[in-house]
Amino acid sequence: MKSDNISVIIMTFNEQIHIRRCITSLIGFVDDIYVLDCYSTDSTCEIAESLGAKIYKNNWVNYSTQFNWALDNLPIKTEWILRLDADEILDSNMQMKMSFFLNSLQFDVDGVQVRLKRFFLGRWIKFGGMYPIYLLRIFRNGKARCEQRWMDEHICVDSGKIVNMEGDIIDNNLNNIGWWTEKHNSYATREAISLLGNMHNFSSDCEILGKIFGTQAEKKRWLKQKYTNFPLFVRPFLYFIYRYFIMLGFLDGKEGLIWHFLQGFWYRFLVDAKIFEIYLKGGKDTASIKRIIKQEYGIEL
Repeated sequence: MKSDNISVIIMTFNEQIHIRRCITSLIGFVDDIYVLDCYSTDSTCEIAESLGAKIYKNNWVNYSTQFNWALDNLPIKTEWILRLDADEILDSNMQMKMSFFLNSLQFDVDGVQVRLKRFFLGRWIKFGGMYPIYLLRIFRNGKARCEQRWMDEHICVDSGKIVNMEGDIIDNNLNNIGWWTEKHNSYATREAISLLGNMHNFSSDCEILGKIFGTQAEKKRWLKQKYTNFPLFVRPFLYFIYRYFIMLGFLDGKEGLIWHFLQGFWYRFLVDAKIFEIYLKGGKDTASIKRIIKQEYGIEL
């Protein structure tokens, strides 16, 4: 059933390998599809436009800035907005239920969480705390913003209720491991800045507070706050042991071993190495940390 009351925002850069699959999963189930591109050099925009998407372009700063630019500048008229990444698709259950579910909500509900179902090397990563993960991906137009963070940013609603919807967004990136590690090297820089912000009280315009019994985003934020209390280089080991053994990540097979090791240990060890490097260069106080981040990474905080 098509919903005439929801638009989709997809942010892209060189996503020709994914964009057709993504948009095809939306056709017939949503009203408008907006692609906000940061000047791709491949055929992303041509493919998206041929499928009926509306193309806009804006220079990239970070995810938060780009998404909030979309909320402020795209001519969205529908009541609801869905955020989707280019390497994601809607599963059939969510396609069929979305319209009816949104039309049945009370006016005091401003946000909807859906499950993320992640695939890696073609395998569903089910264990290690990876499923079910509920993320706020649908919200009322004008009632939400994205946190101003360099990493681990979430959409936060102004004041309305948040409910869960049954159905999955399927995350299945088709790029190779070399691409994955290059991307996560970039992520590690942003994550290091984010953790340093937590440790040294950098400000944030919109901040989801950590709560052990809150939403998925609030619980994740609470766990991350506790994670920062552990020593550098010790915490990646502890996190991997927790995820792979205690949370049964080993049941995800060889693909799961690669995923949990790279994403659960290597990536977080690299984050700590980048923090350690900043400290070695004299970044022990907030002013020095910001100065070194600007010198090393060209990022003005």
